[in-house]
Amino acid sequence: MPFSPEDGVDHPVSLYAATKKANELMSHSYSHLYGIPTTGLRFFTVYGPWGRPDMALFLFTKAILNGEPIKVFNYGKMKRDFTYIDDIVEGIIRIQAKAPQTKPDWSDTAGARSESSAPYKLFNIGNSQPVELERLICAIEAATGKKAIRDYQPIQPGDVEATFADVEDFERHIDFVPATPIEQGVQSFVDWYRAYYQNE
Repeated sequence: MPFSPEDGVDHPVSLYAATKKANELMSHSYSHLYGIPTTGLRFFTVYGPWGRPDMALFLFTKAILNGEPIKVFNYGKMKRDFTYIDDIVEGIIRIQAKAPQTKPDWSDTAGARSESSAPYKLFNIGNSQPVELERLICAIEAATGKKAIRDYQPIQPGDVEATFADVEDFERHIDFVPATPIEQGVQSFVDWYRAYYQNE
């Protein structure tokens, strides 16, 4: 830790991770075969308004507002590199102007794993500040004004205890790094959630 784009990811522990690797491999093939400049972005736990309803922030917020228990896996001993959606969007916009170039001198033995001889490049986009699950829950409690009912559970198969993005290469390329604090991002999400679901 932190996870670098240069780390080997050839042995994924979940189908979700395997699909991400497959996506990168297929993208590289297109880049190699057709010379299409291809940038792969590894997002780290994106959250915010209009987020996925199966993610912890969404599930926890809904349950806490309804006075229902939340399942806290690995007994709360989890860390995630939560990255606010506005930071993700800003990173995407900036990186579009930096299309990767061909690298004829690249080789398997001497080149970076995040590149190849094709116009292809991988980056992490993350807050680079892992947050403990309990801190996330406390932020939701503060934003909603309600206490969570915690149901502590063992870790789920295929899950990892922590994520942490190494974003140095990304920052060098675009002079930007995500930095929205979890409390600020959670407050924005809860405000959106309440406004969007107020009629349900």
